[in-house]
Amino acid sequence: MFPTKNLSPQQLSGITAVIISIPISVGIYFFKPSWWYPLIFFLIIFTGSYGLILFMVQQFVYRKIKLIYKLIYQTKASKREEFYYKNILPQKSIDEVREDVEKWAEQRKAEIEILTKNEVYRKEFLQNLSHELKTPIFAIQGYVDTLINGALENPEVNRKFLGSTSRNIERLVNLLNDLDEISKLEHGEQLLYKENFVIQELVKDVYESLLIKADEKQIRMVIKKGCEMPLTVFADKEKIRQVLINLIENAIKYGKQNGTIEASAYKIDGKRILMEISDDGNGIAEEHLGRVFERFYRTDLDRSRKIGGSGLGLAICKHIIEAHQQTIHVRSTIDVGSTFGFTLESKKDQG
Repeated sequence: MFPTKNLSPQQLSGITAVIISIPISVGIYFFKPSWWYPLIFFLIIFTGSYGLILFMVQQFVYRKIKLIYKLIYQTKASKREEFYYKNILPQKSIDEVREDVEKWAEQRKAEIEILTKNEVYRKEFLQNLSHELKTPIFAIQGYVDTLINGALENPEVNRKFLGSTSRNIERLVNLLNDLDEISKLEHGEQLLYKENFVIQELVKDVYESLLIKADEKQIRMVIKKGCEMPLTVFADKEKIRQVLINLIENAIKYGKQNGTIEASAYKIDGKRILMEISDDGNGIAEEHLGRVFERFYRTDLDRSRKIGGSGLGLAICKHIIEAHQQTIHVRSTIDVGSTFGFTLESKKDQG
């Protein structure tokens, strides 16, 4: 048996015409046993059958297929597409067309899955944003109403309430600033001013700026032994400072009393440096690791909001590192600790 897969319309028409022509020619030979007479009929029947079958296939089958392609691409055909439909598409086998349609169906399925995930993410984002905004706004409203209703005349109460109001306004401003920064990063509006600098020196600067917060929990901040050798990176220094501040502040917030925060830097190839910030805190459960860089995602809602922060710090870190065309990741084990790492471009020779 000859293979029947991947037949073009011409091949299909030719095979069918042969199948029709041979029995008729053999029958004619029995009535007129002369080789040239059945041969003439064979050629006439084959030619007529081939032309008719090919016409039917192209006019009816491929017309339907053409409609399917138009529905797939959902556009009015251009001159180039009309040429494709008339000349190239009919040369394709049915199996090739089927593969095209299956490929399109898989792409649409993947798009639908992405849209579904995005819709879930959008709902979660709006819900979390609403909560993050309502908390300081309702607190401010409560303090102001209390002051208006008489507490303003009480000097012991009014200063306390005004101080709390000020802190909630600051929280609200920080939240809006973080949202604005993420929006700019996502739209590529934040320009990067790259320069060469020693990453360990920047870590020491950040350690010094966060020393008071770390001392409150008696947390040691060190550079890992063996990683003291200066490594120069080419990046936006102030943006990377922001990344380090967010990561180290988180390590302080969620680290254990009398714990340790350790920074390490490694050359991973000739082009990149890996920077890691590790703590020995409570760690993050495995089911949360894939989502910690999402906006407002918190592994422990009550504890996270009590500790404070906008819930956007890790999302901002991710966007800053991705703006550098690098990657950020997390490793963590419950009751062992967490390690956040990101790559940066190595020192660049500037002529």
